Amino acid sequence: MNLSDFDFDLPEELIATRPVSPRSSARMLLARGGDFYDHSVSDLPDILTPQDRLVINTTKVIPARLFGLRKRAPSSGGTGTAKIEVTLLEPDATGAWSALIKPLRKVEIGETIQFDAGLSAELVGKHDGQARLMFNLAGDDFDQALDACGAMPLPPYIASKRAADEQDKTDYQTVFATERGSVAAPTASLHFDAPLLQALQARGVQFSYVTLHVGAGTFLPVKVDDITTHKMHAEWGAVSPVAAQEIRDTKSQGGRVIPVGTTALRLIETAARDTGTIQEWSGDTDIFIYPGFKFNVADALMTNFHLPKSTLVMLVAALMGQEVTQNLYNHAILNRYRFFSYGDSSLLIPQGK
Repeated sequence: MNLSDFDFDLPEELIATRPVSPRSSARMLLARGGDFYDHSVSDLPDILTPQDRLVINTTKVIPARLFGLRKRAPSSGGTGTAKIEVTLLEPDATGAWSALIKPLRKVEIGETIQFDAGLSAELVGKHDGQARLMFNLAGDDFDQALDACGAMPLPPYIASKRAADEQDKTDYQTVFATERGSVAAPTASLHFDAPLLQALQARGVQFSYVTLHVGAGTFLPVKVDDITTHKMHAEWGAVSPVAAQEIRDTKSQGGRVIPVGTTALRLIETAARDTGTIQEWSGDTDIFIYPGFKFNVADALMTNFHLPKSTLVMLVAALMGQEVTQNLYNHAILNRYRFFSYGDSSLLIPQGK
């Protein structure tokens, strides 16, 4: 299976840099097997049934992009200040954060970067192009300072077109977000708003809640021609006993389990990988889903349109088949669907589901 099998030409103008408003007015391409139907997200209650269960990722995006100054005394061998951009990746057990720093060469180990809101960080290590930072604040104090001075870590394909602003702190956060820890949004859930939730509840659609903290690795390109040799970046997630039981009950009663987003799908399939049945689970997952994967839990998927040659397109192909996926993306491009994090949605239902 070659990387080129998952490539396609995407017109630049179809990359969305802002979401539509209201959220549920986004377009949604419904795929039932190999048949496609043009809808909007607000049509979900008419498409789903009371036997269906949506699985939601409750992770909350932190404003992980920081802009600060490294001040260097003349006695240290350098002079003046340098503007530094920091993107936080994840904390470790000691409380230090791995991070991307631009430009990394302008900060030496032991030097401090000053941010707004009383926040500062000492560079305590460098490895493989990444930095390790120890902040002067922790716990709620750190969270409050980060909220005050940080910007949302927009994906590269948006950040290259415009800077993040205050509106992104609302737009790039789902209505389900309760558990801080992601540096990227579970974007399929960005389409949900209060009217849609009310309509789905009135329809009798059930919800289960899981957490997977999305890391910056979600944007890393696949660099190998043979995709089976690709190594996924690990991300932390958890499925509670309640969620696992709800999902098992839906499966046993003949209902459909529909994760909202590839993050929720990867997590519930991880939690079923050992036994074939979903169980309570927590830990780091590096599950890589590509064609040939056996799905134990997910019956369908709600997801946005993804980057060419990405692991997310491979996941869609695993669920729907490569030919259907190619036709799906051709249909989306021909009909001017909006792509990526702030773009439109799809509801993918394999043949027989």
